[in-house]
Amino acid sequence: MRYIIIGAGAVGGAIGGRLAEAGHEVALVARGAHYEALRTHGLRLMTSEGTRTHRLPTVDGPAALGELRPDDVLVLAVKTQDSEAALEAWGPAPVAGGGTAAEQLPLVCAQNGVESPRIALRRFCRVYGVCVWLPATLVEPGAVSAAGAPLTGILHLGRHPHGTDETARRIAADLEKAHFEAPVVPDVARWQYAKLLGNLANAIEAVSGVLTSEEGLALFARVRAEGEAVLAAADIAYTGEEEQKKVRDNKIRFEPFDGSERGGGSSWQSLDRGTGTIEADYLNGEIVLLGRLHGVPTPLNELLQRLANTFARERRAAGSLPVAELVRLADEAVAFVQEERAPRP
Repeated sequence: MRYIIIGAGAVGGAIGGRLAEAGHEVALVARGAHYEALRTHGLRLMTSEGTRTHRLPTVDGPAALGELRPDDVLVLAVKTQDSEAALEAWGPAPVAGGGTAAEQLPLVCAQNGVESPRIALRRFCRVYGVCVWLPATLVEPGAVSAAGAPLTGILHLGRHPHGTDETARRIAADLEKAHFEAPVVPDVARWQYAKLLGNLANAIEAVSGVLTSEEGLALFARVRAEGEAVLAAADIAYTGEEEQKKVRDNKIRFEPFDGSERGGGSSWQSLDRGTGTIEADYLNGEIVLLGRLHGVPTPLNELLQRLANTFARERRAAGSLPVAELVRLADEAVAFVQEERAPRP
């Protein structure tokens, strides 16, 4: 199978580079300066084993790749806010022998959140969800750091909305040969919702820096509790912490190559690169949406969604809001909701 990585940034670049190292045919899809760097210099992938440069076919859309093949696998690795545009571009792409990508090819959503597989299922017949557990950074155009060791990542994989099939097992087998663990599960959404709860910290990290202080961690505990209450009200199952720990324990250590502390995650990286967009609408915003649907107040996630989007839109510096100020705003948001819901005399 040939893997076409739609969005060869941090996660997509790490997956594509590792698959190429394992001998699989890979094509990269990128935009802007990253596209130019990949085309000119190749993908520079930094792992615990060293730095390798992969000169892979790189395109900015399906027309540049030509007719797709029946054995192609599309790996969607853009941020969720960019999913619709990517699916609109790739869905109608013709496949050799007849039909379109949306009709004939498997689409693997290797993204944070839970919304992209649902968006994809409107266009694509065969959609696969992935719970992405993969520390990776787009260091600069053309260069990706994947600092996990001994495994590069753990990628739970399954059909969306549920089930498994032979294609999922073949993809998982290829990933397993490429420094990933890739369990094929019939209930991948359970793993994605569990990851969503962890990703509620992304907005805190984006606006106030990496979570290291007791104040920041305590705020995240409150934000996560809000998310758990919403999932309970919506009757949505998610993998418990003990099950996650059993599967992941000691399999991935973060080993930065220069001895530095861990950098920010995906949302922090969006602000740091000044992209103008951020994924908060599909992380904290997912909790806000479910809260509104099921009558559960979500003032903390609403605040974080709003702040993250403001930071992105106004291109404010990542991590520039002091944690103490963020906690003050959070307390005010909760107090306002409590006052609004209090019985009137």
